[in-house]
Amino acid sequence: MAKRILIHPVVFPSVSHFIVMYHANEILFEIHDHFEKQTYRNRYYIHGAHGKQLLTVPVKHSKSNRHRATKDIEIANEFNWQRQHWKSIETAYRTSPYFEYYEDDLKPLFEQKFDKLIDFNIKTIERIFELLDLAFRFSFTKKYEKNPGGIIDFRYLVNAKSHFDFKERLSPYFQQFSDRNGFLPDLSMLDLLFMQGPEAAVYLKNHGDLFFNP
Repeated sequence: MAKRILIHPVVFPSVSHFIVMYHANEILFEIHDHFEKQTYRNRYYIHGAHGKQLLTVPVKHSKSNRHRATKDIEIANEFNWQRQHWKSIETAYRTSPYFEYYEDDLKPLFEQKFDKLIDFNIKTIERIFELLDLAFRFSFTKKYEKNPGGIIDFRYLVNAKSHFDFKERLSPYFQQFSDRNGFLPDLSMLDLLFMQGPEAAVYLKNHGDLFFNP
């Protein structure tokens, strides 16, 4: 059965986001929703030495941000956020099994200037699909629909503060600082990529039943 999904194009998506996208036959990205703070739209988590580490892409503030579509949100490039993000990623994963393997493909994302948040987010998703040798085909919404029909709605995954039961069912894999912090589930896909390398695609494949009927 074809799996048509509706999901947000977040920055360096979480493992759960990628599981859903991996198993989808058609990806429709929501870009007409109102931008909200403290969501995965502009934040992602990595595994740092002291535990879960938040990295946020700064956006230009406006009194009207609450009513602006995600597709229109601009990055606040007056802050040197890209250098800070890459330094944090490098510090966390330099000695991980696959950091050097992917470093040259990921670092340019933190050197190229992006004006719109949506453009950077799509590029981060596209790059990970490429590194896993997976096809990446998608389209964008034409308008916002609260209750769309004929499609599986995964837009709820954008909520960074919500607790979801499926996280407890994600199989543990070796993480860089698991000896001191334990296993941290559902971090950015960067974590799984640096730890598992090409086998990250197998991990995604094996967890499809968390969201779809076998």
